Amino acid sequence: MEGTPAAEAVLKAVTLTHVRYRRGDALGHFLAWVSLMPVFISLGGFVSHFLFRRELQGLCFFLGLLLSQALNELIKSSIQQSRPSAMCAALEVCDSHGWPSSHSQYMFFFATYFSLLCLLNGIGFSSPRSRRLLALLPWPSAFLTLYSRVYLGYHTVPQVTAGATLGLVLGAGWFYIVNTMLVYYFPAVEESAIGRFLYIKDSSHVPNVLKFEYDNARLARKKIAKD
Repeated sequence: MEGTPAAEAVLKAVTLTHVRYRRGDALGHFLAWVSLMPVFISLGGFVSHFLFRRELQGLCFFLGLLLSQALNELIKSSIQQSRPSAMCAALEVCDSHGWPSSHSQYMFFFATYFSLLCLLNGIGFSSPRSRRLLALLPWPSAFLTLYSRVYLGYHTVPQVTAGATLGLVLGAGWFYIVNTMLVYYFPAVEESAIGRFLYIKDSSHVPNVLKFEYDNARLARKKIAKD
């Protein structure tokens, strides 16, 4: 009924993929999709990785992203810096905080860890040139995501800069922790009951994973054909 507390309650939506842009703005439409890159990476990339690869390096990568985002929420709730006032009402984000930008932090963490993984671990490529080219792959998306959050009115330049800086530092720091400390526990995880049950593995010791798997797949096919 009108006038009751229930009628006057303020409702809040879950806005995981709800990104607004100005009607008729083609660039805004494009950048709205760009700003959803963290969702695509998480749901498409890492879910697919677990289903088909189950590499410990990839699982640690995803764990680092989750820890990074948890830290982001902790910082936001502590600092409580508002989003840009000019657009927050239209975007329905006035009740959330903007410093640091979680999208920028996510993408720069991802780009940093991925680049280091390519350059130092190879992830299946033995050629230094191929590694360098692959390491560059996530950076255009990272910078476009940063730009999109400002263009669409969700963040200020300092907010996305803070998120990007934090993501870069955390990405590099987590890569160091995984590959100098946690990596020594990978064999134990592989041989554990849950590791064997889920076929979790570590291929970081294999110089060229793609060639290794290709050669073994061919050998297995030839053996089946002979049998």
